[in-house]
Amino acid sequence: MFVSSDGATILHADLDAFYASVEQRDDPRLRGRPVIVGGGVVLAASYEAKAYGIKTAMGGARARYLCPHAVVVPPRMKAYSDASKAVFEVFRNTTPLVEGLSIDEAFLDVGGLHKIAGTPAEIAARLRQDVRAQVGLPITVGVARTKFLAKVASGVAKPDGLLVVPPDKEMEFLHPLEVERLWGVGKVTAAKLREHGIHRVGDVAELPESMLRSMLGRHVGRHLFGLSHNQDARRVQTGRRRSSMGAQRALGRSLITPEAIDATIVALTDRVTHRLRAAKRVGRTVVLRMRFDDFTRATRSHTLPQPTATTDEILLALRSLVAKAMPIIDLQGLTLIGISVGNLDNEDSVQLMLPFDETPNALDTVLDSLHDKFGSRAITRAVLLGRDPGIEMPMLPDT
Repeated sequence: MFVSSDGATILHADLDAFYASVEQRDDPRLRGRPVIVGGGVVLAASYEAKAYGIKTAMGGARARYLCPHAVVVPPRMKAYSDASKAVFEVFRNTTPLVEGLSIDEAFLDVGGLHKIAGTPAEIAARLRQDVRAQVGLPITVGVARTKFLAKVASGVAKPDGLLVVPPDKEMEFLHPLEVERLWGVGKVTAAKLREHGIHRVGDVAELPESMLRSMLGRHVGRHLFGLSHNQDARRVQTGRRRSSMGAQRALGRSLITPEAIDATIVALTDRVTHRLRAAKRVGRTVVLRMRFDDFTRATRSHTLPQPTATTDEILLALRSLVAKAMPIIDLQGLTLIGISVGNLDNEDSVQLMLPFDETPNALDTVLDSLHDKFGSRAITRAVLLGRDPGIEMPMLPDT
């Protein structure tokens, strides 16, 4: 571990194998054993299971082949949500400057707390102790001057670790790492870089920005050049309203048909538009996301002429996206469907189109009231009757 420096005041806190850790916390019999959450699709794997090559989003059959003695448990989303809320309460008790990234990770800014709470390294160590003592879960924390490097540090320190990168050691830490540690470098970009003999972050930093732009495109080249020199001016943002709302569902091992895809789209749309109206938000960009069992992904989007939170309008756009994507959809390999509505704004900030209609769709309003009062299963669409509801999965924020 590097020695702390006051200049490194941003923490990236990331719970380890979150769903699996909650299961091991709640059932002592699972501790120290390979645990898989989710049957048809792996939603999470304990580090004991990861040692066998099991990864999130892997097909359940493949995971059980790699580790036949793994314990497979069904997901308990409420337990994970409750654990996340408890962890974020610890975050907020540490510093008021907390920016949540997902259900299990956040950035914290501890600048200015030196006199009352100690150095960033001391605060990070205490944070880990508090999460373990109050919530019973392991958490890894990276500490650095920038958000980018703090996240990289936590990734290197996993599992259940703490790594502080002081400003005068940034390049010494960053440059020996493989290029995949740079945000935005996936398999395709990494392969392009390796074709040119670029394997480490330091190799990227040695190239002129113009060469990276030529090799990878203007935006990606500029982005990677900046990150390779730890150029990241973003600050921890609190109270920021989301730029999108979404939901996704793992499809499991059930037979996937066009009808099943449509039913999933309908259910997800109902859920997301209800949340939009409850938050008094409207959006213009509708996004369809799909993931397949070979870990490839496909994304399609459409921008509406007018922001809306009306179920029928958003559902119509999504059905159109599905129809256009159907030639590339592998019905046997499709493992997850996600939708989101982006470019959000407050509903009262949007000018209504003629003819003026100051009330939302009447049917949406009635259904929202019934769902709020009696629960989401009190009334449902005929197309969803008798269907497996699938496995709800938290969406990563698009902000």
